[in-house]
Amino acid sequence: MVVSDWLDIKDRVFIVTGGSSGIGNAIVEELLADGAKVVNADLKPGNVTNENLTYIKTDVTNKKEVDDLVQKTISMYGTIDGLVNNAGINIPRVITDPKDPNGKYVIDEANYEKMFNVNVKSTFLMSSAVSKVLVKNKSGVIVNMSSESGLEGSQGAGIYSGTKGAINGFTRAWAKELGQYNVRVIGVAPGVLEATGLRTLDYEEALAYSRHESVEDLRKGYANTSTIPLGRSGKLSEVANLVAFFLSDRSGYMTGQTVNVSGGKSRG
Repeated sequence: MVVSDWLDIKDRVFIVTGGSSGIGNAIVEELLADGAKVVNADLKPGNVTNENLTYIKTDVTNKKEVDDLVQKTISMYGTIDGLVNNAGINIPRVITDPKDPNGKYVIDEANYEKMFNVNVKSTFLMSSAVSKVLVKNKSGVIVNMSSESGLEGSQGAGIYSGTKGAINGFTRAWAKELGQYNVRVIGVAPGVLEATGLRTLDYEEALAYSRHESVEDLRKGYANTSTIPLGRSGKLSEVANLVAFFLSDRSGYMTGQTVNVSGGKSRG
């Protein structure tokens, strides 16, 4: 693997939650290519192997496992330089369904709690544990992975959008709290991206139902980029590049913002 040095993050230590697939996997690969040491906190190991990559099985919604993860990282590397709160889940559901009020695609407490636990609680637990280290060092960065849905909303993903909106609030508030200790907090909100392998049939069926269309039409919509000024879906690597930039000192005067990575797509 060719190591570049423009970002100057070689040998820095970063924890990435949910780093075994999708955007998280792309972030792990980018940080390794930049020479960083990466700890992947996920329930399942990924396919990337590298001498600078350590996988630690972690339920990031469990405080004890999160605290153990942080202590293991400190024991291995002596410090932590940054955290990427990437772990997340979306279960497409509607708030109500006149045709089937108690149907399987209507949001219930179990779906609500699962999304808020994985998306919001994990971000709180991880940031709480890691920020103690960063504040002590008077240096470091927390990157919170948000979504365009958290900025604009998304049909069939109201609870998911709400979780990402909460994360945007974390980013703004924690940047104000931690700035005095030279710790930055940045949000990244991807828009439409290339397929990640996480679009299961169950997911597509639920999302298609919420949007009153067939799965076939939903899939055609993935390729429709007419609302994106750049005329294409984003690449996972383009999101990962931005995350690496934010973890580096090259973005040293940026904090408290959530940056939309959407090819120019917006409400208007």
